[in-house]
Amino acid sequence: MGRGKIVIQRIDDSTSRQVTFSKRRKGLIKKAKELAILCDAEVGLIIFSSTGKLYDFASSSMKSTIERYNKTKMEQQQQLLNPASEVKFWQREAAVLRQELHALQENHRQLMGEQLNGLSIKDLRNIENQLEMSLRGIRTKKEEMLNDEIQELNRKRNLIHQENIELSSEVQRIHQENVELHKKVYALNKNGFSQHEPDDKDEEPDAEVRLQLCQPERSTYDTPSRSQV
Repeated sequence: MGRGKIVIQRIDDSTSRQVTFSKRRKGLIKKAKELAILCDAEVGLIIFSSTGKLYDFASSSMKSTIERYNKTKMEQQQQLLNPASEVKFWQREAAVLRQELHALQENHRQLMGEQLNGLSIKDLRNIENQLEMSLRGIRTKKEEMLNDEIQELNRKRNLIHQENIELSSEVQRIHQENVELHKKVYALNKNGFSQHEPDDKDEEPDAEVRLQLCQPERSTYDTPSRSQV
């Protein structure tokens, strides 16, 4: 795994800040020396620490480099003030940008395996190395993304599993409540029927009911006749 990204902000701890300044100052001066040697460039580097201490590096002479900087800067400002010089300046800038664009397009075509005629074995090996480095970077990024997705899926799976456990417990609780409720209803129904059971003196529910027609009894009072009325 690669190193984590460092947040670029002021270091609060004074000791850590001083250690970081010392390390990075040495690295910056080393890079300036390499740039001057490899590219035959005139490099001037000036560093002031937070305590005001001066550190500098010059590939030739710091004084001559500063004078050259001031002279070039003044010429550029004068050119910008002159319309004709400004047009020439932007024309040169456009020409440089066109050359850079052409070089980038050619490099892109070569990386895609096109227009390889005329290239030497060394050039082809350089292109191959660039592609391998690009593939390693792509694979590393892909693995990081896949690992992140796997971790996210595992997290979701654990959440779903926990939810299933909670739902199963809830279902078991509801089932137990239903069983107890059924028991209570059964007990109430049983008690209600037992209160209405017939006594021994009463007739049984299944006893046969017999009906018999009888003549009406004669009234003890005689009906008066009409002659007596």
